[in-house]
Amino acid sequence: MDPTSSGPGRSTTRGPEPVTPRLSAGLVALAWVTQFLVGTDLFVVAPLLPDIAASLHVAPARTGLLITAFSLAYVVASPFAGRLSDRHDRARILSAALVLFSLANVATALAPSFGLLLATRVVAGVAAAATGPTVYALVSTRAQATARAQVLAVVGSGLLTALWVGAPAGAVLSRHAGWQAAFVILAAGTCVLAVPHAFVWRSGRTATAGPTAAAGSVPGAGTPAPGGQRGGGEAAFAVAVTALWAFSVYSLYTYLAVALHADGRAADVAWLLVVYGIAAVAGGQAGGRLADRAGAVRVTGVALALMAVTEVAVALVFPATWALTVALVLFASAAYAFFPAQQRHLVDTFPERATGMLSWNNSALFVGLSLAGAVGGPVVHSWGYPQLLYLGAAVAVPAWLLTRHRAGGRRPPGR
Repeated sequence: MDPTSSGPGRSTTRGPEPVTPRLSAGLVALAWVTQFLVGTDLFVVAPLLPDIAASLHVAPARTGLLITAFSLAYVVASPFAGRLSDRHDRARILSAALVLFSLANVATALAPSFGLLLATRVVAGVAAAATGPTVYALVSTRAQATARAQVLAVVGSGLLTALWVGAPAGAVLSRHAGWQAAFVILAAGTCVLAVPHAFVWRSGRTATAGPTAAAGSVPGAGTPAPGGQRGGGEAAFAVAVTALWAFSVYSLYTYLAVALHADGRAADVAWLLVVYGIAAVAGGQAGGRLADRAGAVRVTGVALALMAVTEVAVALVFPATWALTVALVLFASAAYAFFPAQQRHLVDTFPERATGMLSWNNSALFVGLSLAGAVGGPVVHSWGYPQLLYLGAAVAVPAWLLTRHRAGGRRPPGR
């Protein structure tokens, strides 16, 4: 069936639909590599902080500002970048952002002082804010409606792979060639990617993921209003779920290594993080497939409920390493099933401003991540890591309640 058809029994008197160019495996691979490199740039900074502190003669605790600067720049710039991308040529915006990202990484490697290094991370955060959501919008609006969340999960796995492959590889490179080498390689990679991105998305007009192509094809995908427009209040509630989800996920992840070190299990950190990362990728893939088949709204709700339960399980079994391993696999699988389903829900519900909504969604993710880091430290210091996990599980509950009020949560009769 043509991906732009409205389905049997529906009126086709609205005129011809825009032609949606085919989303090839090559385009998906290009998007995946882009997310992997940008994700590596984000995650590689943390393991490099001790080397950066020694190189620039600053206190190690102060170097944490590099992550904060990047995150805040991303949060502030992402909605504006998304709005710009929705109004102009997305491919052109993406290529320009990758060039800026490359220049920021070159400047990071060459920065002679901590102040200038901080400034380069702000620029990198702004550039990253225009890359991820635009990549997601380009692939989602070209994907078949029945496979949209699955494609988003595949592309998003590039970011998750950076968490457990790219960042450790950068840390190893830093020990042998200096911390600057990681940023030089990332700069070269993103600069090269800017060239194909400038041309491969121009093979035709990309249709927006409107009601015909998206929500009407899958139960629970969302029911866009006429013209694809929704109110600002509904948009805010939609992305607020992501902020709460991110707090729950990153309260566990951010302080896992710290808690294991404090418990005398430093040797278990590396392999537990690898297991966690693999489970996260698998969970994202499963969430994408299920969202396309059962509906995005249903998957987001189930994922959040399972995430809350398994986060409590992680807290309960934390002292036992092998039980902790099983609990972490279950948690990561459930938690990361949420994200591609959430992205699909946003694209389906707000088709005319897909990039803008995905940008707000990524900003919400960074807000939750930042709050988890800010709140988690004092909680762990005062009450311990398991208590932080109970807090994270509690925060997942209102997120789950918000999904209960979304449109399209029930399977229509006859499906």
